[in-house]
Amino acid sequence: YFYSWSLLLGLWLPCCLAQTTPSNSQTAQLKVRLSGYPRKHNEGRVELFHQGEWGTICDDDFSIHNANVLCRHLGFVSATGWTHSAKYGKGQGKIWLDNVQCNGGEKSIELCKSRGWGNSDCTHDEDAGVVCKDERIPGFVDSNVIETQADENKIEEVRLRPVVAMSRRKLPITEGVVEVRHRDGWAQICDLGWTIKNTHVVCGMLGFPHERKKNHFRIHSVACSGTEVHLAACPLEFSKANATSACRGGTAAVVSCMPGPLFMQSNGMKKKTRTSVKLKGGARVGEGRVEVLKDNEWGTVCDDRWNLQSASVVCRELGFGSAKEALTGGRMGQGMGPIYMNEVKCLGQEKSIWNCPFKNITSEDCQHVEDAAVRCNVPHMGLEDSIRLTGGRTRYEGRVELLRSDANGTQSWGLICGETWSTKEAMVVCRQLGLGYANQGVQETWYWDSSNVTEMILSGVKCTGREMSLSQCQHHKALSCQKAAVKFAAGVICSDTTSDLVLDAPLVQQTVYIEDRPLHMLYCAAEEDCLSKSAAKANWPYGHRRLLRFSSQIHNIGRADFKPKAGRHSWVWHACHGHYHSMDIFTHYDLMSANGSRVAEGHKASFCLEDSDCHEGVSKRYECANFGDQGITVGCWDLYRHDIDCQWIDITDVRPGNYILQIVINPNQEVSESDFTNNAMKCNCKYDGHRVWLHNCHIGDAFSEEAERRFEKYPGQLNNHIP
Repeated sequence: YFYSWSLLLGLWLPCCLAQTTPSNSQTAQLKVRLSGYPRKHNEGRVELFHQGEWGTICDDDFSIHNANVLCRHLGFVSATGWTHSAKYGKGQGKIWLDNVQCNGGEKSIELCKSRGWGNSDCTHDEDAGVVCKDERIPGFVDSNVIETQADENKIEEVRLRPVVAMSRRKLPITEGVVEVRHRDGWAQICDLGWTIKNTHVVCGMLGFPHERKKNHFRIHSVACSGTEVHLAACPLEFSKANATSACRGGTAAVVSCMPGPLFMQSNGMKKKTRTSVKLKGGARVGEGRVEVLKDNEWGTVCDDRWNLQSASVVCRELGFGSAKEALTGGRMGQGMGPIYMNEVKCLGQEKSIWNCPFKNITSEDCQHVEDAAVRCNVPHMGLEDSIRLTGGRTRYEGRVELLRSDANGTQSWGLICGETWSTKEAMVVCRQLGLGYANQGVQETWYWDSSNVTEMILSGVKCTGREMSLSQCQHHKALSCQKAAVKFAAGVICSDTTSDLVLDAPLVQQTVYIEDRPLHMLYCAAEEDCLSKSAAKANWPYGHRRLLRFSSQIHNIGRADFKPKAGRHSWVWHACHGHYHSMDIFTHYDLMSANGSRVAEGHKASFCLEDSDCHEGVSKRYECANFGDQGITVGCWDLYRHDIDCQWIDITDVRPGNYILQIVINPNQEVSESDFTNNAMKCNCKYDGHRVWLHNCHIGDAFSEEAERRFEKYPGQLNNHIP
């Protein structure tokens, strides 16, 4: 039964609004999902959303052609098989389709022959399933999302209307009367029967992790259980049309929420909280791949049984609201470290994901293609209202225009000087506008149509790339711009997907050695500036250089190919090595002392980018030979073997001692990536004058803060294998 919540809207809403409205499947795209257990993210029982209800397909006449159509609908390139007799468990509700016969080329299962919607002589013992090839259709966005299981026709949107007028100007709004949008207006909710659990759900929807504890409720009957991620998932009833008194003895429900540390208005309250969970690789605030900390090392969570309840525990632990979406199948890129958890089954009220039941991982269970991710509800901060893009061919690109208020309080739009503008600043703009990742920061925008805005109002903008808005970045106090013409205004190109490069740290540790290489074999390397400065004073061709050699394997674990910023017209031919170099600086190799000063560096001047090898099912696309395209495909890696020219650090002048070896990919952040914190790799290095040892090699953000401090403090001393 439903607990009664009266919705006040001047005229009372009719009772029929609580019923499900049939969806118009002719106009809306059919929704398909994979369900059941046990399964991987690319297989499962097929379920279709029709007329507001999820249902299954009967296995009668089912074929691989049907499976191909369904897998493509789900964003996979094709099917590798299909299953019958409810292999993934019996579904519930309607059996929507029976005797389905596709040719295989149809755009949707609706276009295949069948008995028609809802016409079936099957039981759920005959539910069909599919196994899809684990390769995504390029550019396919809306995939692997676990949505709210709620009838959102009941409640579309929730807001808080501040009671105190002054608080309206401050964002985020944390306290006020609960109002729900319905049809063309907003309605209030009667507080009779309202509980702290309902408040918890509302706060979560609005991006807040907790409610402020208040105990003035009159009646303690329960509607929400507190674990729902949307108010529409709670039992509720709309007031009857002929009700004489909608909320007798009660008043409008008021909610007060506690913002997370990131959204507190007072900077003094923003304490840095240490958590055992973090989000990686997301473009927007409150989204990313879920990573958890165990034994001082970060690892990922497998997506088997991943759902909104578990995702919400992660979101609230990080200071956001409940989960808007739970994502599977490496939708926020893949991790590189250990996978710690599988089949996480949170109830929804746990304080940490580590308090939830889960299974430990064996290598057969999961791969990083199944890394779980989340999108959390975050408070409305109004950040997108003070910035816009103009002149671009799509809404994802254009010249950046800022809204500012002058001394009189009047607002006029202005431009940003493009002189120091880079990918880091573009990342912040794309995030502020909710447009995903930055593909590029553009310093000249003459080729985009100009609006009537011509005045430069900001210069010298410098961001770290992690800020929520441009207002949090540094900039000149007074405008200082050499090229102040409109065509030199800053612009951005944003994208829903981007690459993510990461180095294979264990391979560096396994392949390191010292070589004394004769000078007569180093003429080509010297020409490419791959030796330290003292080599110029050597008695060529006699003598040798001492080289610290190792292999580098650079993986693209993101969701778009990594391509050089420069077009092929500006690539440089190196006759010595017989190929074109597409990037001036792609990697820094440095040997650092304990106090952080550089004692030797690898002058790796330029790079040729190509696919050396790929994961199973992924095809190579880039090859340097014959002036081919350069880049690194998603799911592939570029290998620089220890025995090739310039794959070294010249340590001829380095004294024996303890050092830190540091390798940084894409160090100037010229090319867009979803995550730059994993671009550096560090190792403890011990050199005794004859031999070298590397240990504790790890990606820059793989250790806990405490373990990283220990690593920095005692270089070369942490491993008892060192003599």
